[in-house]
Parts: sequence; structure tokens; C-alpha cells
Amino acid sequence: MVSSNVKIAAFPAKRFFVEMLTRDIELSDSILDLLDNCLDGVLRKNNFTPEQTFGKSDVYKGYYAHIEFDENSFRITDNCGGIPAKLAESYAFRLGRPAEREADDLPTIGVYGIGMKRAIFKMGTSAQILSKTENEQFSVTISPEWMADDENWSLELERNNVDLNETGVSIQINNLRKDIKASLSKDRGFEEVLINIIANHYSLIIKKGFEVKVNGCIVKPNSTNLIFDEEAIKGNTDGIAPYVYKNNSNGVSIKVAVGFYRNLPSEEEEENLLSGRSTTEKAGWTIICNDRVVLHADKTKLTGWGEAGVPQYHTQFIGISGVVIFTSSNAELLPITTTKRGVDGNSELYLSTKDFMREGLKFFTDFTNKWKSNAEERKQIINTASNMVSTTEVDFTKSIPRENWSNVRRSIGGEVFKPKLPMPRDSDPLRQIKFSRRHSEIKLVSEFLFDDATQPPTEVGQYCFDEFLKKAKQ
Repeated sequence: MVSSNVKIAAFPAKRFFVEMLTRDIELSDSILDLLDNCLDGVLRKNNFTPEQTFGKSDVYKGYYAHIEFDENSFRITDNCGGIPAKLAESYAFRLGRPAEREADDLPTIGVYGIGMKRAIFKMGTSAQILSKTENEQFSVTISPEWMADDENWSLELERNNVDLNETGVSIQINNLRKDIKASLSKDRGFEEVLINIIANHYSLIIKKGFEVKVNGCIVKPNSTNLIFDEEAIKGNTDGIAPYVYKNNSNGVSIKVAVGFYRNLPSEEEEENLLSGRSTTEKAGWTIICNDRVVLHADKTKLTGWGEAGVPQYHTQFIGISGVVIFTSSNAELLPITTTKRGVDGNSELYLSTKDFMREGLKFFTDFTNKWKSNAEERKQIINTASNMVSTTEVDFTKSIPRENWSNVRRSIGGEVFKPKLPMPRDSDPLRQIKFSRRHSEIKLVSEFLFDDATQPPTEVGQYCFDEFLKKAKQ
């Protein structure tokens, strides 16, 4: 009797797998994935613990990653220790990290083991990977034929001498895809864009000594410091200081700080911002996971703007900046997306932390609103708070005296420092203007001003007053 059971093909088509893997990641993010691997090499080579990694200001000193590209090829070379051959054989080149693999216990952000492969597939159809450690060296070649072969999922690791002067890794990607070829051409301006992205997302890493070059240009960090009045931090007086929250929860250290990184804008600057003639790049929330910036200067509901009593971001809040720092030796506990350049907004850890982010925002949006009509006095107050605290280079929470922290009894616990911000003197109090006009007349003016006859009378009256106030100040 012939068996009716037949084995059928159920493995993925390689083309489908590759295209799905790279569809939702930007070119710049795939390059950042390669940079992340360089940093992981430093941590692996030195066997750094989380305490050593996050507690040292020069942990990456002497290490580099150099990126070179044009419309024909892409190359990244580092001196970060190389890939151990055992690691390369077991999972480094697999399309996804196997479940049975023992954890590195590295303080990194990689979870799924797809970063290097996804970056290569995103950019081209052939690549050569060279690696040199203190004890061994090898090369791996990915060819267009391998990319097209659904049945062959194995790569050959050649244990030969490689053309590297130092221990590290070199990845050369050729046969660039058509869209990548266009993006990397000189006239598209991608080099400047990439440098800016690296300056933002690797600001802390670069400050800790890591050198990144893009086509020979050294990338300088773009970081944000918050203003504080030393006496206000000590609790001796009202003054400008950040709102700060800290906690350790289920294997993750959490630090939140929000405050002013600059003075509030004048009316003229607000107009320039609205018209696009000035930038708000540093305003908003920056989120850092294990020293890597995963979200930069966000001004959306994802970070608490425009929800739960916090106003939506507006140009009058340009001076407000915040940072959230998550650190853990287990990357799976961090609230990050698979791209490693985004926050998992549904993470229970992140949602609990977001409560304090919103509370901190409210401190400074309320302050901004209360001082909006006291420009000169407000400017003087912020100018006197000339000290700047780095929320990333050092443990900024240690600058706050022990007695000025309050225990948090709700949510996930922790401790919070709430600054006593100065309030404006009531020398120029608010007064209400109240008068009545016929409904037909209000509709007529509303239509004239807004091309909309249905605007509320309050809005119509306030707009008229504000316009004549501007003229009176001229």
C-alpha cells in the first residue's frame, strides 16, 4: 500500500523573505544597525558590564567606524574587535537569532539578530564581510546567485587572511539596488542627512569617545543640556531646574528629566518658526536605550504631547526639552521596536514612565503660558540660571540632594524631584474684556477674518484684540 502522506515545501521564498524584512526600514536606519554592531563589538571585546558601560565617560575611546559610499558601493569599517568565528558559525549570519542561543548578556539593544543581514539586503545583492579578531580571521561572501536561490540558505565561511590592519570588521556592499543607487548619489544630499542623523542618534556614544566618519567627515555629537539654577536644585530658592524622575523596575533603570534647554522664544521668533525660517530640532523628547538614541526630539502623542491635559506641541514651547534613559543588561526588557529606532508605545514599562513624562511636561508648559506676557522678566530669570546639566554624559540625578527627592507611591514607584519654578509678579494682572454685538455682525467679521462664519464669538474677539495689540506695540 502506498502512503498518502507527502512532504511539501513550506520554507519561505528567499526573495519574499528579503523584501518583507527590508520594506519597513529606512536606509539611514539600516546604516545605524551596522553602527550598532560596531558598538556591540566593543562591548563583547572588553566584556563590559552594564555598570562599566553606562558609568564611564570614555568607554568607547580609541574605537571608530568609518563609512564610505557613492552610487556604486557602500562600505563600513571598524576597529571594534571583530566577530568571533564561533559566533559567526552559530548565528551571526542566520536570518534571525535562534531561540536556543545563549544570551550575550551585553548591554545592547539588539534582540532579533537581523540588523547586519537586513542592512545588506536593503542596499544590494552582493556583499563581502571581513572579520579579524586577536586569534582568527575570516571572510564571508554573499552573491547575487545566493540571493536568488530559494533552496540554498547556507553561506561559506572562509578562514583566510583578510585585508584589515586592525582587529575589526569590514562590510562592502556592491550591486546596489536601483533606489539605493539613486539615494547615495552625490546630488541627492544623503551624506549631509546621514551625518545629522548620526550626530543625533549617537550623540552620547560619540561623547564617550567613539569616532564616526562619513566619507572622511568626522561626525560631531548633537546633544542637549538643560538649564538649572544651582540654588533651585538645592531647594534653597525658586528657580529654573529640570523635573526629574528615577526608578529601577524589573531589571530596567529609568531616568527622566525635562526642562528648558534655552530661553523661550520672542514673538518675532515664534513667527519665524511658524513660517519655517527657524528650527525646533532640539525641542521635544529624546529617548535613549542602552546609550543609543531610539527616538529624537519627538513632539507627538507618543511622548505625551496633546493628551491627558498636556497641550499639543506649539512653537511657544520651543525651549522645552526632555530625555528618558532606559538601561538594562537584557535588551528584551527595553521598550523599543524591531527597527531599534522607535519606541514601543504599548509597552507596560513605557506607559508607566510616560505618566511622569506628561507630569514633567505640564510643569513647563504651564510655566510658559503664565510667563508669556512677561518677556523681559522671564528672560532675566532664565539668564540667571546659567548652569547647564548634561542629561546624558553623567548621572544627573546625583546633583540633586537626597532630601529633595519625594517617593512615588503610585504606578511603578520610584522617586521624583519637582522644581519650584518662579511665578510672575502680578504687577500686570489679567483683565476681562466683555461686550456684546449682534450675531449677524459677529458672523460677518468671522467670515472676513477666517473665511468661516461659524467661529466662536470669543475667538473672533480675541483675534481682533491681538491684531490691534501687535500694531500698538510697533
